[in-house]
Amino acid sequence: MAAYNYTPADFKSDQEVKWCPGCGDHAILNAVQRAMPEVADTLDTPHNRFVFISGIGCSSRFIYYMKTFGFHTIHGRANAVATGVKVANPDLSVWVCTGDGDSLAIGGNHFIHAIRRNVDLNCLLFNNEIYGLTKGQYSPTTKLGKITKTSPYGTIEKPFNPGELVIGAKGTFFARTIDAEVELTKQCLVAAARHKGMSVVECLVNCVIFNNRTHADFAADKATRAERTILLRHGEKMLFGAANDKGLVRENGRLKVVTVGQEGYTLDRILTHDAHERDTSLHLMLAAMKYPDFPVAVGVIRDVEDEYVYDGKVGEQVAEVQKANPIRTMDELLHSGETWTIG
Repeated sequence: MAAYNYTPADFKSDQEVKWCPGCGDHAILNAVQRAMPEVADTLDTPHNRFVFISGIGCSSRFIYYMKTFGFHTIHGRANAVATGVKVANPDLSVWVCTGDGDSLAIGGNHFIHAIRRNVDLNCLLFNNEIYGLTKGQYSPTTKLGKITKTSPYGTIEKPFNPGELVIGAKGTFFARTIDAEVELTKQCLVAAARHKGMSVVECLVNCVIFNNRTHADFAADKATRAERTILLRHGEKMLFGAANDKGLVRENGRLKVVTVGQEGYTLDRILTHDAHERDTSLHLMLAAMKYPDFPVAVGVIRDVEDEYVYDGKVGEQVAEVQKANPIRTMDELLHSGETWTIG
């Protein structure tokens, strides 16, 4: 393992951060800048191999605040451009900064196919359940019935659950974090970087102007989060609550919230989280849990190794073709067919 001795300051640009005061994006930026030194050491990746790519939206300003290479693309196309960057230069650590509108609406196809292909990208999906930059239209994750600029009588569309979408598209890594939980966000980011293949980290962020407190039912403060979210860690029991006395069991194929010590539910009956399980059924149920019926799952929900990584397979294919092809240079190509000299 390398030791570059980077600090968060090495990843902070000199640009003024222009998000609204109180926006959850500030906390995610803080977590990313804290995570990058550890990522650099863990993956032996020097500073000049980091690149951040974004589409359009409040989250897409992110690249200007990172002291790395960056590319601000167009609406919905961040994952497509990032795929090209990674395939062209697989030694880069490529990070995509996108929002629930940018990647789940206009960029939906690029998002699911980057996941399906298992491109070695790290996607930060900022989810504030609204279009913030364009002033408050409902997005693919906006709650049913929400009154917005484009749904004055309430939305009539059922929202996407990003976790279900990722896992349904054969995703190999999905994590979820909350803007106020900076250390948890950092841990999810480091885990995402270590994962070989497409990693998606859903960041639940608050938009104080157009969708304030949209996650407040379960994320308003530490006391609320303790009772209404469950932090999943691989190999550990699925416990939550201020006293860590509530847990998840599986009965008749379904998840159930129980209290340890009541109704015969001992600690042994509480599920143990296996993020590496290839079968998607339990991971889908965990990602789909909603308050008030269940705690909202945060942390690394799915982290499965898959030998098929798109950019790696492209590199192998190119090497095979090059090995079998006698042409090695442009000069050889130009002289490979019939040639003649004009006197």
